[in-house]
Amino acid sequence: MRLVVVGDSLLDVDVEGNADRLCPDAPAPVLEVEAEHARPGGAALAAALAHADGLEVTLVSAIAEDADGERLRERLADVKGVYGPSPVPTPVKTRLRSGGHSLARVDRGGGPGAPSATDEMLDAVRGADFVLVSDYGRGLVRDRRLRTALRDKPLVWDPHPRGPAPVAGARLVTPNKSEATGLSGCEHPADAAEALRERWSARAVVVTLGAEGALLAGGGAMTAVPAPRIPVVDPCGAGDRFAVTAAARLMAGAATDDAVTDAVLSAAEFLLRGGAGGFAARAEAAERLSTVDAVRARGGTVVATGGCFDLLHAGHVRTLEAARALGDCLVVCLNSDRSVRRLKGPDRPITRESDRVEVLRALACVDEVVVFEEDTPERVLDRLRPDIWVKGGDYRAGSLPEAELVRRWGGRTVVVPYHRGRSTTRLADALSRRG
Repeated sequence: MRLVVVGDSLLDVDVEGNADRLCPDAPAPVLEVEAEHARPGGAALAAALAHADGLEVTLVSAIAEDADGERLRERLADVKGVYGPSPVPTPVKTRLRSGGHSLARVDRGGGPGAPSATDEMLDAVRGADFVLVSDYGRGLVRDRRLRTALRDKPLVWDPHPRGPAPVAGARLVTPNKSEATGLSGCEHPADAAEALRERWSARAVVVTLGAEGALLAGGGAMTAVPAPRIPVVDPCGAGDRFAVTAAARLMAGAATDDAVTDAVLSAAEFLLRGGAGGFAARAEAAERLSTVDAVRARGGTVVATGGCFDLLHAGHVRTLEAARALGDCLVVCLNSDRSVRRLKGPDRPITRESDRVEVLRALACVDEVVVFEEDTPERVLDRLRPDIWVKGGDYRAGSLPEAELVRRWGGRTVVVPYHRGRSTTRLADALSRRG
């Protein structure tokens, strides 16, 4: 079955770095930029999530012909899209982040003027089996012809305070608590859900409550759906994840309360795995691992190794060359800057993540580099599943904590010789004494 996601697409950018000092001329943190990651936002994120779920999905949206629009299209390369012109620049939301937390957000793009639906966009909607409307208040779903086409489709509508009311008869409308109370004028979310269901002539309205789960109004008794308790650092994208899961389950024939329950659990898992930023990182990693897929397709051997690789030295290079000699491609699983700091202390790494990646990829013996955020590489190994896992040092292969994991898919662990006298710590100490 074919899901069509209709709505406003944005470009989200995360600028990551260290913020351990204040600006000398104002009480503001100074962000030492280490990396920048761009990802789809708004309806584009919803479509990307649906595509990653394995759904047949088409994104119907308006994207400007500008540099940011091109950047957004690049990140939607695997998602089928029908794009109309936009009369305003591509909206960009840039988050300045340090230690997993946002310091500030800078918005640009957008402006007065709303896009119009083209004939091709309308045809895509008419051909849908189910529709998810992802409204981000930029005006597309105000289009009269588009709203007429949407009235004939089973749909989930994710509303926005600046957007229009959903078309009558929506299967499910999914405002969050602040949207629901603000739009309804009711103080309690349960009252808001029922008031909006009647106002919008919707079959059901669910008010999402973050850590408290959701409240579903479907014309009978109010249904409360609890959420699992999880640590949440960045809630970005949870609403899109909720709406996509609810739409997919309804499209598959699930009852509304079952679809909402699954959506609450799906949103919680999404946040536990890092939210929108974590989803984008996994997508980038999957794209980079196309080399691995090609090697496997021809029956080759995939080798992986891991570490911090801070201040690359001869010992590192010898270990990497020895690892590459064991197979047909070598993937380096690299600790992120935050991971290195947790393992080595606040003064490490000396070389930032983006530079370490660049240096490793320049080596002839390295085919790919995948960055992981955790302290140990088990999660990235489970995704990669190499035939051979290589460690350098004074280990016995069977004693490594990753060895049992690698054995589960028939892989093996190999230890290559440790080169004494060559270490990043020793180099760092020597440089600090000379300084």
